[in-house]
Amino acid sequence: MAPVVPPTGPVFLTQLTPLSLLERSADVFGDKTAIVHGERRISYAEFAAECTRVARALQASGIRPGDRIAYLVPNLPEMLIAHFAVPLAGGVLVAINTRLSTEEVRYVLDHSGATVLVVDAALHPIVAPVAGELLSVREIVTVLDPAAPGDGIGSGFSYDELLARGSDEPLPWAVDDENATISINYTSGTTGTPKGVQYSHRGAYLNSFSELVHSKLSPDSVYLWTLPMFHCNGWCTPWAITGIGATHVCLREVRGDVIWALIDEHRVTHLNGAPTVVTTIMRAPGAHSLDRPLVITTAGAPPSPTTLKQMSRMGFTIVHVYGLTETYGPHTVNEYRREWDALDEDARAKLQARQGVGMIHTDLIRVVDADLHDVPRDGATLGEIVMRGNNVMTGYYRDEAATERAFAGGWFHSGDLALWHPDGYVEIRDRAKDIVISGGENISTVEVEQALMAHPEVVEAAVIGVPDEQWGERPKAFVILERGAEVDERALIEHVKTAIARYKAPREIEFVDALPKTSTGKIQKQVLRGLPS
Repeated sequence: MAPVVPPTGPVFLTQLTPLSLLERSADVFGDKTAIVHGERRISYAEFAAECTRVARALQASGIRPGDRIAYLVPNLPEMLIAHFAVPLAGGVLVAINTRLSTEEVRYVLDHSGATVLVVDAALHPIVAPVAGELLSVREIVTVLDPAAPGDGIGSGFSYDELLARGSDEPLPWAVDDENATISINYTSGTTGTPKGVQYSHRGAYLNSFSELVHSKLSPDSVYLWTLPMFHCNGWCTPWAITGIGATHVCLREVRGDVIWALIDEHRVTHLNGAPTVVTTIMRAPGAHSLDRPLVITTAGAPPSPTTLKQMSRMGFTIVHVYGLTETYGPHTVNEYRREWDALDEDARAKLQARQGVGMIHTDLIRVVDADLHDVPRDGATLGEIVMRGNNVMTGYYRDEAATERAFAGGWFHSGDLALWHPDGYVEIRDRAKDIVISGGENISTVEVEQALMAHPEVVEAAVIGVPDEQWGERPKAFVILERGAEVDERALIEHVKTAIARYKAPREIEFVDALPKTSTGKIQKQVLRGLPS
């Protein structure tokens, strides 16, 4: 008798969703510590149980499938739980930037149509002035963090009261449609009204696996939350770290001394952040060389070769990635090649500063001209980076016109100008809006910044274009020096002229104590230009 062959076809396929990642870890690593925050310890079994209770509580509060649930909460356990509890309840997570103003928070809440807002008690004063004026929010839930209690619970009710509405009745860790929206992340709005970037369950799931591969995470990993969870859902690492069964160490705010204390106490193996966050870590009190591997995955701005060299000397393993909110965070990785081991330190760091190649889950990245033709891979011709694939957003929420513009020609347009090298690696030269055109010549502000950072007494640098009667524009630099540094403006300009073409050097350098930054560590060049943030 012939063996029975089960039927095959789409009906037997499982829809991809990050929810399944916690279901597995709760089953496989139930007794293992999943989350650490201060004295709190939450096992994977407890993690899953609280997600179920929050999801049931949200359902009891009247949310329906597709409803948007907003969180204005720092990197606390409640924010991690939200990444699973909200979609488990059938909702869409809207994680709000904790550094926004009252009016900016109002805009995000009104535009997203959020029906429930969960807010950290210490951040409640941001919401309080408009709490009774929001268009769609029916309930405000306040989280009290024992590590940083607010002045009072304020309006609404407490997180504990929300939990009391829930139950332990199981919910399926599954979705009917993997292309449904799991979260909406709002762009910074530095060049216009913030746009709501929609992520799908499928995209978030696949991006999570790519994070695991490229940052070399394992069940033994200990991940420190230096990256805001509101930023691209923490580059999808709330789902990735959970899926591999590693340990999350929560961090309310980025402070160098606290970071080093947690690194040493918990034997941290991984963290993520922008180059400015990396600089904070390296310059913090208590900074020291490592006696074990610690992987820093960095993105948000091109890191300078100088920074990469310093990190390597301290014992950090660097994973340099690049992406945007519209690409779920990282889209490319500087894939390290073993033949670079034979190079000297400077040459190796220069190669590592490039943005690299598409990550394992992406369609291959392209650099194109205005007609969407690939530019030559000659390391000299400038073009725009375009992408498409599973980890490119499904569109801007309630903004079809902006979505159509972003995907002109069938590819997502990054707005980043780059070179394409013969080995296939891309290297960003600037944002299209930041390039300085002086006397008809394009000057990359990134290139000038890296030349400044190569000086041993320079801590950070930012370069913008300013008007020039003769040349139209010229570069101007803002520089933070090491404490007690003796270098002056003339000497620093001459240093730059030895590193790059002389005409690219700034004619003016303003020494400052700090640079304006977003909550994710990006330098706000529009503020340096005298424009509102």
